[in-house]
Amino acid sequence: MNKYIRQHLKKMIAAVIIISVGLFLGFNLKNINNKPGDGNLLKSEYTGGTSSVKEANEIQELKIYDTWTHYTTGNGLPSDKINCVKADGDRIWIGTDKGLAIMEGNRITEVYHKEDGLAHNNVVSLEVSQTTGDVWIGTMGGLNRYSAGKFETFNQFNSGMPNDVVYQVYCVDKYVWVATGGGAGSYDIYNKKWEIFTEQNAPMHEPWTYGISGGDGKVYIAAWGGGVIEYEMETGQMRDYVDPDEEMEIDLFPDDGVVHDITTGTSYAEGILWVGTYFGMSRYDGARWKGYFDHDSGLASNFINFTKAQGKAVWLCTDNGLSNFNGETWITYRPVPESKKGEVIITWGEDKKTLITNSTISHNFIWGMDFQDDVIWIASAKGLSKGEASGKLMANAD
Repeated sequence: MNKYIRQHLKKMIAAVIIISVGLFLGFNLKNINNKPGDGNLLKSEYTGGTSSVKEANEIQELKIYDTWTHYTTGNGLPSDKINCVKADGDRIWIGTDKGLAIMEGNRITEVYHKEDGLAHNNVVSLEVSQTTGDVWIGTMGGLNRYSAGKFETFNQFNSGMPNDVVYQVYCVDKYVWVATGGGAGSYDIYNKKWEIFTEQNAPMHEPWTYGISGGDGKVYIAAWGGGVIEYEMETGQMRDYVDPDEEMEIDLFPDDGVVHDITTGTSYAEGILWVGTYFGMSRYDGARWKGYFDHDSGLASNFINFTKAQGKAVWLCTDNGLSNFNGETWITYRPVPESKKGEVIITWGEDKKTLITNSTISHNFIWGMDFQDDVIWIASAKGLSKGEASGKLMANAD
């Protein structure tokens, strides 16, 4: 298969996926009837598993989120479709398809729309600058900076930003990085200048970038159909990580690189790069790649919307639940269909145990998540979920 055909095949497959995803406007229809759960944990029970699974005292070392609280339009949110969530001290910023909300003390205190200064009502990414404390808001119609109670808008026409569709924002030092529908961009907040990266000056096939993260002096760009672009901030040097087998349908040679060139997000922490795709997940420790799929691991689904590293572990937001992986153990959360209960699936290799809980995440289609001390916040297709680990689940497990 020559290069010309491969490039057009990539574009055809990407087009099909674009229609399916609906540019953040659609859900996983086969799971849309799953009802959200509520209430605290009342009991737990084991289902499945084999005799070779770790003993109960070892299981108790795992942190299981078993107590969930849900927030919807009934609590003051502008929409139940939550695209992103960001913890900022005691405040929680919540991006929906119909506006931006702020929660303080488990109560919605502010809601903002386009008439209040938002570039667009569909908010798809949030970031807080550790340098300035400003909140950066990626929307489907531009980028906002929220500072001192006021919104400032950046777009292609007033600032030279690469594109107005901002899928993800990442702040480091004096730079604000964006992944957009027309390339990646780096904004110097002191000099007020953009540097743009597209297929013209970076090793990517086309200018559609979907995710961005960084650490240890590097930035990692998820380039749609082009794998991952690594940018070294000190030197400006770039390199790409792709799937070397160039097969779009399957991962022909395991662990030879990124599992697929259609990447949706990156996240880096403690020397490990995690890469989410719509066809599985990859882990890179600087020397070796390892791929994971839903058919051979505890991954909830190969269709990964968002990737968030935490220490040496990673959280994966998929179209069929939320997964956490620490390199050895998988923990997956999803609602039980037609029930308010949830299942927590613990997987070690080929062994598995399922715990049934009396509360669960709002929906199994997850768009994003963040951490607030010992609490996790989950953005889903049917509301915002707050997860806490009560410790009762493991104490009651026999």
